[in-house]
Amino acid sequence: MKKENTAKILMAASMFVFGTLAPFVRNIPVSSGELALYRAVLAAVLVGGFLLITKQGLSVGSIKKELMLLLLSGAAMGINWILLFEAYKYTTVSVATLSYYFAPVIVMVVCPLLFKEKFTGKQVLCFVMSTAGLVLITGTAGGGKQDLLGIAFGLGAACFYATVMLLNKFIKGVTGLHRTFIQFLSAIVVLVPYVALTGGFTLGGLNSVGWTNLLIVGLVHTGITYCMYFSALKELPGQEVAILSYIDPLIAVLVSVVWLHEGISVPQIVGGLLILGFTLWSEMPAKRKN
Repeated sequence: MKKENTAKILMAASMFVFGTLAPFVRNIPVSSGELALYRAVLAAVLVGGFLLITKQGLSVGSIKKELMLLLLSGAAMGINWILLFEAYKYTTVSVATLSYYFAPVIVMVVCPLLFKEKFTGKQVLCFVMSTAGLVLITGTAGGGKQDLLGIAFGLGAACFYATVMLLNKFIKGVTGLHRTFIQFLSAIVVLVPYVALTGGFTLGGLNSVGWTNLLIVGLVHTGITYCMYFSALKELPGQEVAILSYIDPLIAVLVSVVWLHEGISVPQIVGGLLILGFTLWSEMPAKRKN
């Protein structure tokens, strides 16, 4: 019981930290691609060091068998970060986050097609109501084209995050922090040429504020928090993980309104509740009849 309670605290803490990401991202004056690359590098160094210190070895054979899936998921993770960072630039953090959290809905729709699962009436209802929530958020965007562009980036990030989630379902031989470490390395492999071909490397132009925020994003929001997340993940049932994961968007909305003083309308709040509420309900197991 004590072990499970510790895992709950770690999971809740990691979700809380994830929810505070946006303000730090906005204080780093580099392109979204560059920021995603530096985030992956810092996190890979920290997680790799953690695995080395704790002597958690990695089977080379399992990596070889699933290398392509790991590379693809790492690339999708990197693109997901780029699009999310772009969303923060064009719309409020709350709207970007709520758009991003449409990812589980995408997974819910695609899973029956990929894994030949039955699409239930409950899933249909959850998809319809979550989509209605997205329409409410989109239709009440007050910033015109800028907001709509931010929502589009948020949805793009959701698609690539859903891709990461789906690809991970096929990866069986590599688990936990090992998987994430390799995905960080894969993201670096993809992001280095992308950054070189787009805007180049401008790290030398960062001031002390930019460097401080970059280190916080890379080491705290990614490296340390991923270690906390995966340490808790193996100790908790899926239902509790699903419930605790919604701390992230709720904190992000509070950060947007209270910290960044960004407005959020009543329809957007209703839309967010529809997305989060029905997505959470879809992840709850059905009660068995006696």
